[in-house]
Amino acid sequence: MPDVRTPDVEAVFRESYGRAVAVLTRLLGDIDAAEEAVQDAFLTAVQRWPVDGVPPSPAGWIVTTARNRAIDRLRRESTRIDRYRAAALLAEPGPPPEEGAVRDDRLRMLFTCCHPALAPATRVALTLRLVGGLSTAEIAHAFLVPEATMAQRLVRAKTKIRDARIPYRVPTEADLPDRLAGVLAVVYLVYTAGHTASAGDRLVRTDLCAEAVRLARELAGLMPDEPEVLGLLALVLLSESRRAARVAPDGSLVPLREQDRTRWDADLVAEGQELVRHCLRRGTPGPYQVQAAIQAVHSDAPTAADTDWRQVLALYDHLLALNPSPVVALNRAVAVAEVDGPAVALALVDALDLPRSHLLPAVRADLLRRLGRDTEAAEAYDDALALAGNARERAFLERRRAEVAGG
Repeated sequence: MPDVRTPDVEAVFRESYGRAVAVLTRLLGDIDAAEEAVQDAFLTAVQRWPVDGVPPSPAGWIVTTARNRAIDRLRRESTRIDRYRAAALLAEPGPPPEEGAVRDDRLRMLFTCCHPALAPATRVALTLRLVGGLSTAEIAHAFLVPEATMAQRLVRAKTKIRDARIPYRVPTEADLPDRLAGVLAVVYLVYTAGHTASAGDRLVRTDLCAEAVRLARELAGLMPDEPEVLGLLALVLLSESRRAARVAPDGSLVPLREQDRTRWDADLVAEGQELVRHCLRRGTPGPYQVQAAIQAVHSDAPTAADTDWRQVLALYDHLLALNPSPVVALNRAVAVAEVDGPAVALALVDALDLPRSHLLPAVRADLLRRLGRDTEAAEAYDDALALAGNARERAFLERRRAEVAGG
């Protein structure tokens, strides 16, 4: 990948790389060839823009230059098929306009990256690479693996797309609900990976959070009539609005009830709440819309004591009916503790099974602490610490354990 650290080129790269690769993939029929052509175009931009100036339409310039580079390369190829491909490219009238064909190309790429034939982790990595424009090094850092390992994974994934003939298209109307759910899950996975890093010294990976918000905005722009798409955007915006208050100046975790709500981003709150209201007017609630509505209730409360926990619990009841998972049930139990007390919630938590997650023993420990059962709470905190990978979460759990151990 070319060095795009020239400010003008870097900005265009982050904004336009994905759409340029999407257009060239449609023209060339090959993701690797499309990436190579687009990277050549950005390398040319690095060389020429500081001298010639940034063109009036930088994204269009990149697509046109990449197309011309692809034609030059195909002309040099010796096979008749490649010469036919070059002739077909020459017959193209030029890069399509931003609205219309490019919109379709970007959707095609997103659905291709999130095809169910690919492993879930691979879908996330490909989406970050081909739609988000993140470098292999950036993605490797997000997955906590060596860059060479991630490069091999991406190559294997693109090879599978080619060899398995995974179609480069938006699903049919009949298939769209199931396929769209997979795309939304990938974008949300990117956000959750940033919201609480799975390991390391930082609680939040701001780069991944920002990329997920960008992807959610882009998807909402491409599919503005899909309520669950808008629900996902509302969910990540409302969650992101609290990021500054969630981390103390020393980098430690600040739980929701202890956050300084004046530090919440009012603009993101307002935008997220408006999207939730829009979804409610549509009257077709789905899991992301209901999760966003829960976050909206929290954002309505000026203090933690003002939270309408009965409404939160009612929304979790609805969410559990839509998505009967142990994680949803655990979050519902937290709301039950606020409405019916920690003893009732503890009985619900003890009936759940989340063997590889530190969240269940952490919630259980907090409920035991509130009930004054300090010895059991300390043991539960030990269980949570054995599973928690993030240093900031571990520090929070250790502080809570020290409180009950000294009580």
